[in-house]
Amino acid sequence: MISKTYAPQEIEDKWYSYWIENRYFNSKPNPKKEPYTIVIPPPNVTGVLHMGHMLNNTIQDILIRKARMEGKEACWVPGTDHASIATEAKVVAMLKERGISKNDLTRDEFLEYCWEWTHKYGGIILKQLRKLGASCDWERTRFTMEPDLYDSVIDVFIDLYNKGDIYRGHRMVNWDPQARTTVSDEEVIMKEVNQKLVYLRYELVGAADAEHGVIVATTRPETIMADVAVCVNPNDERYQHLIGREVRIPLINRAIPIIADDYVEMEFGTGCLKVTPAHDTNDYELGKRHNLPIIDLLNEDGTLNEKAQILVGEDRFAARKKIIRLLDESGSLVKTEEYKSNVGHSERTDSVIEPRLSEQWFLKMAKISQPAFENVMNDTVQLIPPKFKNTYRHWMENVRDWNISRQLWWGHRIPAFYLKDGTLIVAKNKREALRKAQHDYQLFALTEEDIEQDPDVLDTWFSSWLWPISVFNGIKEPENEDIQYYYPTNDLVTAPEILFFWVARMIIAGYEYKGTYPFKNVYLTGIVRDKLGRKMSKSLGNSPDPIDLIEQYGADSIRTGMLFTSQAGNDLPYDEKLIEQGRNFCNKIWNAFRLVKGWTINPETAFSGNPSFGSLWVNYQNMDNEIAWFESKFNQTLLEVQDHFSKFRISDALNAVYKLIWDDFCAQYLEMIKPEFGQPIEEVVYMITLDFFDRLMRLAHPFMPFITEEIWQNIADRDNKESICIASFPKPGLVNSALLNDFDILFELVSAIRNVRNSKNVSPKTALPLAIRTEWKARYEKLEPLIKKLANTESITYVEGDVAGTSFRVRADEFFVNLEGEVNVEEERESLLKELEYTEGFLNSVIKKLSNERFVQNAKGDIVEKERQKQADAEAKIVTLKEALSRLS
Repeated sequence: MISKTYAPQEIEDKWYSYWIENRYFNSKPNPKKEPYTIVIPPPNVTGVLHMGHMLNNTIQDILIRKARMEGKEACWVPGTDHASIATEAKVVAMLKERGISKNDLTRDEFLEYCWEWTHKYGGIILKQLRKLGASCDWERTRFTMEPDLYDSVIDVFIDLYNKGDIYRGHRMVNWDPQARTTVSDEEVIMKEVNQKLVYLRYELVGAADAEHGVIVATTRPETIMADVAVCVNPNDERYQHLIGREVRIPLINRAIPIIADDYVEMEFGTGCLKVTPAHDTNDYELGKRHNLPIIDLLNEDGTLNEKAQILVGEDRFAARKKIIRLLDESGSLVKTEEYKSNVGHSERTDSVIEPRLSEQWFLKMAKISQPAFENVMNDTVQLIPPKFKNTYRHWMENVRDWNISRQLWWGHRIPAFYLKDGTLIVAKNKREALRKAQHDYQLFALTEEDIEQDPDVLDTWFSSWLWPISVFNGIKEPENEDIQYYYPTNDLVTAPEILFFWVARMIIAGYEYKGTYPFKNVYLTGIVRDKLGRKMSKSLGNSPDPIDLIEQYGADSIRTGMLFTSQAGNDLPYDEKLIEQGRNFCNKIWNAFRLVKGWTINPETAFSGNPSFGSLWVNYQNMDNEIAWFESKFNQTLLEVQDHFSKFRISDALNAVYKLIWDDFCAQYLEMIKPEFGQPIEEVVYMITLDFFDRLMRLAHPFMPFITEEIWQNIADRDNKESICIASFPKPGLVNSALLNDFDILFELVSAIRNVRNSKNVSPKTALPLAIRTEWKARYEKLEPLIKKLANTESITYVEGDVAGTSFRVRADEFFVNLEGEVNVEEERESLLKELEYTEGFLNSVIKKLSNERFVQNAKGDIVEKERQKQADAEAKIVTLKEALSRLS
């Protein structure tokens, strides 16, 4: 017996356990089936479920469940990313609570704590995805630091190094002082910040006019001690006589030259640029052109080192404030101004990025990225929506070498080894490096103790760019059965902000190591934002806990609520009312099923035996109009849903299903076929209605898996009762467009009659006579039983001319409802006269406007046309009102 109310908390754990126990989500290569594969964007091992995960994984689950029901070998591979920076930060914080510093530990000791943390917290988010209903093949769960995936990363590094694509070089990089590591360009977020533009005087060296000097404007006065020159534009007449002279740096009095370069903009600031090659990317390039020295005055943590000479040990921002005060006291400060500028911040720690010269490992990108560029541009790999192709094109056309090394301990350690004389050997491990040293350099007395491994680890993205290949062990065993069957995968669902971090690099790796794309389609979701347009985050306190929402509303309510307004590539304005709408949808389905299951069958119409759903349509030769209508409506909607899926319009597909169930099935079909209160229903109609319910649940299952399974299991007499998640997805049949059109008019007619009742305060229980013009008899005669039932009309007659009663039109057809005895004639006459007077006044104002030649000549054509349409509508309404008054008389 189905319960009175829908209680998701009672059924969700039950059915998810049932699915897992029966291994419905598990997949293995099956040559008889078409594979359909999705790899999950691996969440950070440090992560917990947030609203973005909810949206992303709901879409993936919809795609994989639909494919599974379509008979494909559906494989959704889950897993997590080791997240070097984030995990180290978590472990350092954990150690701090225990009174331990990372600096007091050896590398191996620290890594033990990292694994301890990972084993304890690393699987939280995957467990939470089960609450959402994610139908992943959990037995295939992968982790980027597990042995096979670790080895794959190392093998790829060695391969690319041997090809000459990886090199080690001294370059200007983005330095995160909080994480104490370099980060890639894509991990730098530009933010507008308020700063002070500081104007300070550099005095000329050895001249009577020394006190005049030059004035330089900077937002970073704490770096003046690393200045090596002042640069002006050679065409700037103000400073041409000073080129080649020297000035003294304030506070430390070190002399530096005045140089000339076209790079300097004469109109910006004072036209004088302080050159600090160690702390600015552009200054670094300027310094290379002029052979200037490099002075790095910052430590790894952003404090000033001994090269600063003053304020040694101070944090860079504290030093900035103190330097301004010292400059003021020394008389070198000219003025300060409030200034807004864009400053780079680390995506991981939000620390202000420092440009820094450092010895790093790089991957050459120009050549290796070409196939990935070309095959997105020609739509071999499709970005959805395609607007992101322009963004992709810009990045790929301006691609820079990828800085792949990170100054961390947690991650894939770079397989590079150094001999004491600096000789570099790239090998899989120290033992192999020793063999290479002995073989290549004849150093037979060398031992492993004489070899030192590079301390850095690889960028996290350097492991995840192999994800679609490495999850199937396609690097270590390129011919294994899984990689041969499941690769390339079908669809990738991810966020636009990692289009370059991850998506582009996966495509690059796919062409480099498998000779083809890693996935055919990339569905880019939007960002979940609050009502103010802000991205949801815990730090802002504007994001609800997804698990709390699931416990309150149920997973199906969350899934549908998130998708009602989620178009591909467009941000989702989250509103809890959407989740409530999802819950109301679940309740509507539940109550509709309870209604149908509560009907009794007329024993006189019972079948002999136990017919299957498939034979119902054969047995029911005289199919009623309403059954034929819903059959066509279902098929029409199914075609629409399939079209939406083919274009990745998942939200539109859900809304089509929503309308079919809520409006067409519940509000229309069930109203048409339900028996009078206390009366039985024909068995064939009852069974066909259950068949409709069966197909509706299969159609809705990818979107809302739990409630559909519960109801599907309660529909009797099914050929296969294992689980809806492996039942077949509905297939469209014929669509009777003429019948659908007739029923559209029927529903408009019923609505119009109800509006007449409401406007005249006539009770819906009062049966009214309806007259229809004879010329439309053929259309409405077959619908008479439904008109009488839905609109409560006591009789329907067909007439040639006007008849007494209220006239109204549906499309072009005219109808009459006789309300004699139901309305006060004088009140009705007064109401019609008032409406006629208003409409005539409105018509006169429109005619007056159209009589104004200046308005007609100067107004836009569509505005004039709208006014003419208003005139025609008012004139037609006046005719109708006068006819109504005439009939009323």
